[in-house]
Amino acid sequence: MKLIDGWLTGVKRVASAHCDERPDGEVPSLLVIHNISLPPGEFGGPHIDRLFTGTLDPNQHPYFADIAHLRVSAHCLIRRDGAIVQYVPFDKRAWHAGVSLYQGREQCNDFSIGIEMEGTDDRDFTPEQYQSLSVVTQLLMASYPINAERITGHSDIAPGRKTDPGPHFDWNCYKALISR
Repeated sequence: MKLIDGWLTGVKRVASAHCDERPDGEVPSLLVIHNISLPPGEFGGPHIDRLFTGTLDPNQHPYFADIAHLRVSAHCLIRRDGAIVQYVPFDKRAWHAGVSLYQGREQCNDFSIGIEMEGTDDRDFTPEQYQSLSVVTQLLMASYPINAERITGHSDIAPGRKTDPGPHFDWNCYKALISR
């Protein structure tokens, strides 16, 4: 896998219009880890792709009626089997963090990359997910001013509002993989 023009090679690409330009001169310097499942607690299927591309059918599931109107995206999703889907090139601003604050700086979307792990707050993530996340992270660390200290969870930049990636995300395992 390589990084060319903000896109990963060898992964599924589902381009999202839910992004825009970063502020002038801004390069990604923070990596934010999230979790997502749609419907909540269910894995697989096209629903995350549809949410991030604005094509989620609000009538397909009761939960979707509340979220189908949202204009959100992440740079990548890592599915339970480790497959990677990229929605937004890393040099663009994806809309993943919302109201957020990191080390005194607001609007984390301006300077961060958002990676979604397919999962929930109450289930362990898979070894395949950690492996894929570590490969992507190492590429990002080699390409942008991101280091292990500039990787955080959504819950850390939006405390009280967000809980992901949740207590079942194994930070020690992940950090050990990226330090190799």
